[in-house]
Amino acid sequence: LNNRSNKELIAFILRLARFKKDNKELLSYLLFDSIDEKAYIQEVCAEIDFEFTQINTSHIYFAKKSIRKILRRTQAAIRYSGIKQTEVELLIHFCKAMKNSGIRFSRNTALNNLYLRQLQKIKNAVKSLHEDLQFDYHLELETL
Repeated sequence: LNNRSNKELIAFILRLARFKKDNKELLSYLLFDSIDEKAYIQEVCAEIDFEFTQINTSHIYFAKKSIRKILRRTQAAIRYSGIKQTEVELLIHFCKAMKNSGIRFSRNTALNNLYLRQLQKIKNAVKSLHEDLQFDYHLELETL
């Protein structure tokens, strides 16, 4: 990359952006959203909240399918960021939204396991943060 000119690098990026949706989303994050991480977190949290309001609760199958879709999008946002604190905040928000959705996921084994896996991911991610942040997030985890 050091041996390439700026024009060549721009051409590579534009060519890469043409193909997969993931590439476009990552490029969008790197160019626009990585500057203000807090705004990015708020934006993703707003998307999570909106998607939880759109869940079809007529049958648990549709609810489960929608929750998995929301989780996939949340995990994609976490991958783009790559920051542990962002991961913790987004997963905590996802779990809170899931808990407040009104869906009785404790009755469904798959949804209950999904929820418990996310709690475990949060605990593992919190371990790698600074001690002060760990304490704050542990208090927040207690409510989940």
